[in-house]
Amino acid sequence: MPANQANSQPRSPATIVSLLLLFAAGLINFFDRSSLGVAATSIRAELHLSATEIGALLSVFSFAYGIAQLPLAAYLRPRNAQRTLGAGLLLWSCAQAASGAVHRFGTFLALRVVLGAGESPFYPAGVYLIRQNTAEHQRGRATAVLNLASTLGLAMAPPLLTVLMLRYGWRGMFLALGVAGTLLAVLWLLLPSTAAANDGSSGAAALPFAALLRQRTIWGMMLGFGGLNYVNWFFISWLPGYLETGRHLSIRSSGWIAATPFLAGACGALSSGVVTDLLIRQGRPAARMYRACIIVGLLLCGGTTALADAAATTRGAVVLVSAAVFFLQFAGTSGWGLVQSMAPPANVAAASALQNFGSFMLASLAPVITGRLLDRTHSFQIAFWVCGGMAVFGAACYATLTHRPIALAEVAA
Repeated sequence: MPANQANSQPRSPATIVSLLLLFAAGLINFFDRSSLGVAATSIRAELHLSATEIGALLSVFSFAYGIAQLPLAAYLRPRNAQRTLGAGLLLWSCAQAASGAVHRFGTFLALRVVLGAGESPFYPAGVYLIRQNTAEHQRGRATAVLNLASTLGLAMAPPLLTVLMLRYGWRGMFLALGVAGTLLAVLWLLLPSTAAANDGSSGAAALPFAALLRQRTIWGMMLGFGGLNYVNWFFISWLPGYLETGRHLSIRSSGWIAATPFLAGACGALSSGVVTDLLIRQGRPAARMYRACIIVGLLLCGGTTALADAAATTRGAVVLVSAAVFFLQFAGTSGWGLVQSMAPPANVAAASALQNFGSFMLASLAPVITGRLLDRTHSFQIAFWVCGGMAVFGAACYATLTHRPIALAEVAA
């Protein structure tokens, strides 16, 4: 049966359940990523850490996350993507729970490495499963749902985690997140595999990194998504801290206000999926539509980000940050759609993992650079300018480097 015909068949109940669990895993994933940013002020006070050390804790997670993409690029296949994601969810949840018991900076650093490695399969496996089970004209919305889990997780995390932290302390918050993730991991691992193997990816040999890295498009996606992810990781890591120290809000108030930009991001992710699916159904080339949405979204994100800290009022700053995150997630959802349209089916996981690897090598710099700038200048202004520039850099990479699909003949050469 042809791949497009197979993909147009109704989804089985097991597939629908797996998509729901993928969404739930995304929520927990981004709750866990947000937890350190939400608790940063309390952790700094209790463990006597500088802003630079908090930045290091944030950055070591993302470096580990990025480097762990490399073995995934060779390992992920239809029959093991689901199990790999479940095992990763279990690993990162155990690390998150254990982080609630740390008393030394070094131990915390090591657990952040484990957390990053455990979370690494989420996007490559998720994108791969969507590619395997969804028709092309529906993938924009399916990918938007995947990204929606992240943006809703980021939106819900500040207020909910703040309430949890104020009641049980930051240690209790970390433990609760770890237990929730462990329970979900058990459900995920018990779910029968839903991966299809009818689109040409079944049995495909692992492709060498050197061959993939000879392709200009791969570099465009790694560098372009790196610019995007630098901005994303800045907001994930430092937005609550910015509202507390830069705008002088209380911990309780900052938790609720920090949710607003990420709710805007959820709207951006959904908008991207709806727009691209509509255009593709009208016969527009999928790759071209995804690329256009990425470039426009990143340019608008760069402008609003650069202006945000200069706003005269907190409300104005939140409006500009919300606009920036809307455009960021509009671009990001199309970024994952572009991988699916540019890579042959057998190489979607490898291309996704390499995109994540390259992007996190750049994104990992955001927390520590921001921490260092904050220690030196006691202001977020330069950090916002750097983020605006990185968004424009990402748009330029997509505009100049991602025009040719990844060709099997070239990859195998």
